Amino acid sequence: MCLGQYVDDLDRELLALLQRDASQPYAALGRAVGLSPGAAHERVRKLRERGVILRTTIEVDPAAVGRGVLAFVMVRASAWMGDQRTRDALAALPEVQEAHVVAGSATLLLKVRTTSTAGLQGILRRIFTVDGVASTEAIVVLETFFERPTDPAGQAEPAEPAWRAGQAEPAGQAEPAGQPGRRAEPATADQRAR
Repeated sequence: MCLGQYVDDLDRELLALLQRDASQPYAALGRAVGLSPGAAHERVRKLRERGVILRTTIEVDPAAVGRGVLAFVMVRASAWMGDQRTRDALAALPEVQEAHVVAGSATLLLKVRTTSTAGLQGILRRIFTVDGVASTEAIVVLETFFERPTDPAGQAEPAEPAWRAGQAEPAGQAEPAGQPGRRAEPATADQRAR
């Protein structure tokens, strides 16, 4: 689903507020975005109905519940692993929090949380029992600077200007001498008067 096709700016504001605290009452959500509580509730209901809001959950400190060891595991395969059987086998391993089919030297990238490095070794053994796994490489995280959810208000990167894609440069927009990639600013009225 392409989020941009289904949500407007007001929906994005509501999504950002809910990501910060999904337990907020609809009255508070509505007040924050200029809607009545009923209108805020209806918008959130429609976001759920359309599949924009996938679920409402809480965030838990992994170390507080005994899952303080975080590792990313690259899985190399001897055969294609993007099928339902592989998904089911990995989903049956509770230590595997995320599983992604990737391009590159690995076939899968897994996010794994365990209680200890011994627990990590145990889950690596169990990953090896999945049909098609040829090898694994675990990258143990020493410190996490931050993790962030998808920003519903985030804007896509601006498109490359046409003149950079091989088309002619706009008239009067030459690069300042010695500063490739930087555009000259239009002259102000004071500069033109000089």
